[in-house]
Amino acid sequence: MSESEDLNKAALEYHEFPRPGKVSVELTKPAETARDLSLAYSPGVAEPCREIAKDPENAYRYTGKGNLVAVITDGTAVLGLGNLGPLASKPVMEGKSLLFKRFAGINSIDLEVDSESPQAFIDTVARIADTFGGINLEDIKAPECFEIERALIERCSIPVFHDDQHGTAIVTAAGMINALEIAGKNLETATIVTLGAGAAAVACMKLLINMGAKVGNIYMIDRKGVIHSGREDLTTEKAIFATKTDKRTLDDAIEGADVFVGLSGPNLLSAAQLAKMAPTPVIFACANPDPEIKPEIAHATRDDVIMATGRSDYPNQVNNVLGFPFIFRGALDVRASVINEEMKAAAVKALAELAKEDVPADVLKAYDLDELSFGPQYIIPKPTDSRLLGRLSMAVAQAAIDSGVARLPMPAHYPLNSVADC
Repeated sequence: MSESEDLNKAALEYHEFPRPGKVSVELTKPAETARDLSLAYSPGVAEPCREIAKDPENAYRYTGKGNLVAVITDGTAVLGLGNLGPLASKPVMEGKSLLFKRFAGINSIDLEVDSESPQAFIDTVARIADTFGGINLEDIKAPECFEIERALIERCSIPVFHDDQHGTAIVTAAGMINALEIAGKNLETATIVTLGAGAAAVACMKLLINMGAKVGNIYMIDRKGVIHSGREDLTTEKAIFATKTDKRTLDDAIEGADVFVGLSGPNLLSAAQLAKMAPTPVIFACANPDPEIKPEIAHATRDDVIMATGRSDYPNQVNNVLGFPFIFRGALDVRASVINEEMKAAAVKALAELAKEDVPADVLKAYDLDELSFGPQYIIPKPTDSRLLGRLSMAVAQAAIDSGVARLPMPAHYPLNSVADC
């Protein structure tokens, strides 16, 4: 049996045994005696119902709403597998719920919506939003995902966050800032080529612009080539990146570029194209499971390359779990109404700065390493770094307060040190 076949078999067994699925419901109150049951349900449950009817904010006092996030999809863009439909996406959504609980102590329910249109999806989610403290949208194809997120942010009074867009963007931006610093460059002057123009690519470039990159230095490439000002087939999202240029292909754009960001497909950046980039090129080849260029090829082509991928078996994994659990943790803890640009920027800065600190012994042990320090092989923290919870959640919570979208002050117990503190 090959390594790939062995992993596939293990994955199926993991999901099936000893009980199917990855999440379950646990009780938070005693339910052993007659009195317990009378408090949990009839007649005692009537009292918190009355209090919530008087003031909806009391739902945060008497129910689990404030620590409950829904992971919701229509199944139209499942991982790299495409439109598998809602039901086939359920293992991914359960996995996301597992990560919320494991890394940030957040209770999460996965919801797979079989909707006939984006508007039907929007209406369904908006009608159930009051159940939750936040909504994580997941695996929804572009361009519909942009419309869906915009509409739900407008209609809901709780944070709505499409992680495929913003989670990817936040982790990418943090790693990019650090990689450019190591290369002796910066966002303000770097020339960036991004291959792919879907939800993740658009969000990544928007956030990089918010962090200082210049739109005139960005060349976004879709299936038809470079997005330029002469094209008349552009969506609203793509049109933001339509630069006045005579570059038409990846081969044109990559000449002298400082950065390549791949959010597309396997083996689309050649060694010859990498060779044409500027000194100390930064490569984020994030297609999964096979990157746009394999690290072995990249390092054989250029000994000065700084590289990240979406894979856990190479250094510098661009992994959304570095962001979304802690972003929601901070948003929930100050009861933010949205996750805004200020909160995203705060998460980027906190994540980037953490990579510059000494790496804890337990992280080294988890990755079977003797040492690890800030540099080309370590530009973003590892997912097992327990400091992520405190640093990112506090940074996000403070940004929510400072930007006026928080409805509670900073909790007295901050910063968090572990999931047990949640």
